[in-house]
Amino acid sequence: MQIASTPAIVTGGASGLGAATARLLAERGARVAIFDREPEVGQRTADAIGGLFCAVDLTSHAQVEAAFAQARTAHGQERILVNCAGIGGPAKSVSRDKQTGEIRPMPIEHFERMVQVNLVATFRCASLAAAGMLTLPPLGPDGERGVIVNTASIAAQDGQMGQVAYSASKAGVAGMTLPLARDLMAEGVRVNTILPGIFDTPMLQRGASHVKAALAASVPFPRRLGDPAEYAAVVEMLVTHRYLNGECIRLDGGLRMAPR
Repeated sequence: MQIASTPAIVTGGASGLGAATARLLAERGARVAIFDREPEVGQRTADAIGGLFCAVDLTSHAQVEAAFAQARTAHGQERILVNCAGIGGPAKSVSRDKQTGEIRPMPIEHFERMVQVNLVATFRCASLAAAGMLTLPPLGPDGERGVIVNTASIAAQDGQMGQVAYSASKAGVAGMTLPLARDLMAEGVRVNTILPGIFDTPMLQRGASHVKAALAASVPFPRRLGDPAEYAAVVEMLVTHRYLNGECIRLDGGLRMAPR
């Protein structure tokens, strides 16, 4: 799939991995729409790349449908969708209070919220985008209609203590990659998933400097945090490489996460 002049949507595109992806796609000539729930940051990012910002809560089906309609009115039917939106947050399945000994199960709302944002919203956007892509004429010698890139995490494969909800949601994203690609194989839509490791994003930047240094040192090589631009470069490869389909690609500097 060529990028130049192609309509593209990036969810979670206001900052972090999504912003880097939106920036690269715009630099390559795509007409980029950013879906995000942060209006100030989202609009600023969209203005910087000459794109469109759509304020949307991805857990609302009605809002997502409206955002797709807004993006398509402005740019045309997208042929590229990159799902970067997601949330994190530690919580053990069951915890014991060190002072009182009280046993507390994880609040089920925490698990449900993680799954709704990371997994259900990813599928919602992928499904709606694919439905639109199927209305388009096929392109090139392979008859390609569109490309979907989802974002999981290395926690999908080696989640740490306190990551059960996050790992389950991201494992779901990784797990649906191949069957989604197979569902769409006769229609010329490719689907791939990136599993990032520890990246220098706003979520991580809020942490203490010594914590960031320890995380960087845990990466085998190169011994540093990932640069969001490196994630965006893999998105570019997945969009333009027509033979990559149904794949889950770890992007982690060789890191395998310890139990804690």
